Amino acid sequence: QVVLVESGGGAVQAGGSLRLSCAPSGPIWSAGGLFWYRRAPGKEREFVASIDYKNQITDYADSVKGRFTVLRDDPLGTGYLHMYNLKPKDTATYYCNQEIAATESDPYRQCWGQGTQVTVSS
Repeated sequence: QVVLVESGGGAVQAGGSLRLSCAPSGPIWSAGGLFWYRRAPGKEREFVASIDYKNQITDYADSVKGRFTVLRDDPLGTGYLHMYNLKPKDTATYYCNQEIAATESDPYRQCWGQGTQVTVSS
């Protein structure tokens, strides 16, 4: 079963940058838009950014606009979240999410990455 594999989290000082990656663990037949969410300790999960299934339209939470960029190599490939000018309030576990159909005969299935921790110190 194909899953999403995340990487790239870490600890940085305020003003620093990180790049998160999210990739299917194996070949897939089709995929929907790629979404990034985060959950800070004691808070609800919140939307961060997304890119549509055609890799054409992006959307961002107001709190990250101008600082984060969502990209994807191609609709079936690795997705990225470039994070610049990081702030302590960005500290959270980040999750990618995508609908995936592994083969032409498989239904689309919601897939989540395992989560990667981002810690920003002041």
